Amino acid sequence: MSGVSIQNVEKAFGGVRVIHGIDIEIADGAFVVLVGPSGCGKSTLLRIIAGLEDVTSGSIMTGDTEVNDMVPKDRDIALVFQNYGL
Repeated sequence: MSGVSIQNVEKAFGGVRVIHGIDIEIADGAFVVLVGPSGCGKSTLLRIIAGLEDVTSGSIMTGDTEVNDMVPKDRDIALVFQNYGL
């Protein structure tokens, strides 16, 4: 496993910007939690990291490799969403 670097990532759906220049460095082995109100972009950011959404601009790196153009299965990243019924 390697660290994840999110560099100036932005996401827009049409003319609506939903993520505005996120910068995060996640060290190898770190446990990270994204918290915030509904609609603030947590799930969108996770979907971008996993490759389920494309970035509008910026870069997602795992180790020294940019993964922006990699298909999700080649990124070796997974996510699980919380179920409200838990």
